[in-house]
Amino acid sequence: MEYTIQELAQMSGVSTRTLRYYDEIGLLKPARTNEAGYRFYGQYEIDMLQQILFYRALDMKLATIQAIIQAPNFQHAEALKTHRAALLQRKEQLETILQTVEKTIQSIEEEQPMSNEEKFKGFKEKLIEDNEKQYGQEIRAKYGDETVDASNAKLMNMTEQQYQAMQQLEQQMFERLAEAMELGDATSDLAMEVAELHKRWLSFTWKEYSTEAHAGLAQMYISDERFTAYYDERSATGAAQFLHDAIIAYTRK
Repeated sequence: MEYTIQELAQMSGVSTRTLRYYDEIGLLKPARTNEAGYRFYGQYEIDMLQQILFYRALDMKLATIQAIIQAPNFQHAEALKTHRAALLQRKEQLETILQTVEKTIQSIEEEQPMSNEEKFKGFKEKLIEDNEKQYGQEIRAKYGDETVDASNAKLMNMTEQQYQAMQQLEQQMFERLAEAMELGDATSDLAMEVAELHKRWLSFTWKEYSTEAHAGLAQMYISDERFTAYYDERSATGAAQFLHDAIIAYTRK
């Protein structure tokens, strides 16, 4: 059975404009297009659209989705199992945030003070979950479960003031990184300040600091494209490489 683009849009809730865009970028092409230019979709395209919507629900970029579903080894059933696991994690996270909201409402209405640590519990859990999802496997393989678990526990036990200080320090680090990149010297005093700020930022969650671990993490920033993309997107192209070079120079002082 075939569906027109209007029928598919009505069935899926995705606008015809979006479906046309998916066709243009090669993400989801129709099964066929007739001589008049009308698009028709079959069961395969419907299943792929469902997969796309699952990935979009996880806030994944279209380019990443396209690379996944068009990979030669893509398996529909395995992808669904992965979606289920990810959505269950998202459900647990949302339930934690919902509980925080309800406790906050209750504390206001019943005039029962709520600790600042309780207010930020859900957000810290989300940060840990996001880090585990993106980098957990590599970090655990490099540093071990005990080290990573201790880091996560340290983050969860942060006070409101410590959490805010960590966020502010990260912002300051990126600002200094942009300034240092303009100079173009990864061994300059300003670059060393960036590396020092990065060390202080890590110390909020690391159980203990060592130059070897710091240098090892810097190496991951350029060897893993996800780390590279994170720093380049937050600052500018080449930021991950520059930060790596600055940290290596800093740890060798």
